[in-house]
Amino acid sequence: MAYRTLRQCVADLERTGQLVRLTDEISAELEAAEIQRRVYQRGGPAVLLERVTGCRFPMVSNLFGTIDRARFIFRDTLDRVRHLIALKMDPTQFGRAPGRSLRALPAVWHMRPRRVSSGPVLAHELTVDQLPQLKSWPDDGGAYITLPQVYTEDVRDPGLHSANLGMYRVQLSGGQYVSNRQVGLHYQLHRGIGVHHAAARDRGVPLPVSIFVGGSPAMTLAAVMPLPEGMSELIIAGALGGHRIPMVCRAGHVPVYAEADFCIQGTIDPTRTLPEGPFGDHLGYYSLQHEFPYLQVERVTCRDQALWPFTVVGRPPQEDTVFGQLIHELTAPAVPHVVPGVHAVHAVDAAGVHPLMLAIGSERYVPYETRRLPRELLTQAHAILGTGQMSLAKYLWIVDRQDDPALDAGNVPAFFRHALLRVDWRRDLHFQTRTTIDTLDYSGTALNEGSKVIIAAAGPPIRALPVEIPAELSLPAGFHSPRICLPGVLALQGPACAHAGDTAVARFCQEQTAESPINRFPWIVIVDDSEFTARHLDNFLWVVFTRSDPAADTYGIGVSVEQKHWGCRGALVTDARIKPQHAPPVVEDPAVSRRVDALAARGGPLAPYL
Repeated sequence: MAYRTLRQCVADLERTGQLVRLTDEISAELEAAEIQRRVYQRGGPAVLLERVTGCRFPMVSNLFGTIDRARFIFRDTLDRVRHLIALKMDPTQFGRAPGRSLRALPAVWHMRPRRVSSGPVLAHELTVDQLPQLKSWPDDGGAYITLPQVYTEDVRDPGLHSANLGMYRVQLSGGQYVSNRQVGLHYQLHRGIGVHHAAARDRGVPLPVSIFVGGSPAMTLAAVMPLPEGMSELIIAGALGGHRIPMVCRAGHVPVYAEADFCIQGTIDPTRTLPEGPFGDHLGYYSLQHEFPYLQVERVTCRDQALWPFTVVGRPPQEDTVFGQLIHELTAPAVPHVVPGVHAVHAVDAAGVHPLMLAIGSERYVPYETRRLPRELLTQAHAILGTGQMSLAKYLWIVDRQDDPALDAGNVPAFFRHALLRVDWRRDLHFQTRTTIDTLDYSGTALNEGSKVIIAAAGPPIRALPVEIPAELSLPAGFHSPRICLPGVLALQGPACAHAGDTAVARFCQEQTAESPINRFPWIVIVDDSEFTARHLDNFLWVVFTRSDPAADTYGIGVSVEQKHWGCRGALVTDARIKPQHAPPVVEDPAVSRRVDALAARGGPLAPYL
């Protein structure tokens, strides 16, 4: 069924055995978040926390905790939306599958938001401090909304048709915010709200904002959909929700989602900021305190029997991983139409999404050449880096589909094996320096600043990939504990990086020769803990791609520069040690962990998942 409200969704999940109630009193400060993390990691049910310390509102988490449950929530609409996206990209599909296309037509009607004069969300007024004060990690700067739907319009062309609905974290307390009057908003580069912010600044007027929490799950998913700039997420929310989204539209007020559980209304002064953060974020580290806009709160309302949905982010995978999977299922068929010649793109969640992207492209234009080199792949790679959120990719690996038509970009070990068999480090590394990277990534030179690299590989294999450490391997002082992470990938434990000018990895490379046995491995990663890095693929992906900047941390054995193109004859070496400028990783509070352990010891519906 298509849910209009969060309570309908919760009742249906409970009826089908996919949600359990926890009647113990739970604190929103750290305890609720730790319960959510544990239940998610064990593939558990959605959880309704009926009693929250110091708060009258129940909290619900893990609604999207498994891909099967997420598909179940949208079971009546997913196929229609998938077909609508395909029709938009290729209208000839209507003729090839007219029956399926006609069944998708109701979704077209649902894509039109519906104007109403009032709604349930306006039933009661309250204050910010009466909302659940969720704190997820010990060093978070305050309480946060983690599943917000932030609504804005372009002051130059206001209206529902081009509104932006985005999921930008909201800090409810702490820092320098005036209690109940100000809340922080953190939005990263290339987000739709940024365009609206800039337009308001240019006009010299405040930016009206509504923050919704709850309502139809379709609004939550729509808020994270990567839609083209200028296309309102309300459109896709209606299609996913199976109904027209009701918006309360009153003269002089920013619209309000009528069926939300909660709403915070106010304005942003586009010329003012306050320190926001720290916040334990989805790369697995804290994003530190920085200046960001804030909302001057004018009104807080909620509906009868309101529920507060929440999630927790941290080192992936977490619940937001499922959002990515579901979005990929909906949008993957559109990729070849968005970037011609590209067959698949996979943002690797275990690496933090933006730090690592894998793509499969095509070398189509030079069929008469006997020596295939990455040519069109580079055009396609630059197109990827110029498209929406994909532009934040830091490491982009791209290979030619012709070399293995069955290759799956989502199969990370197979993809790396395919690429490492073919990549030529003298030719196939293409850097972009002093450019933008993800706001949450501290591996670069400053906030939002760092580098990118395209690694393009095409043609027949040029090497074998070792899976054993050579007996004659000799390492310089300070480097030890070699471990194989993947075929052809060797992790070495190096000395700790104590200062920005550390030269340990450069010296390591200089001490190797072209004949050194270590060159049998095409790729070497220098890390702080090689055993941890090699223990699991997710560890390797997280360590290597969140702790390195391509331009600053790429080294090689037998380096050469020709016409400003950097390459190496021997192994590529990545310095993935923690650097002084990196943010600290998130770690649970031991006392809170013990309290959650005690919940499991007492038995109850969540004991198997805690």
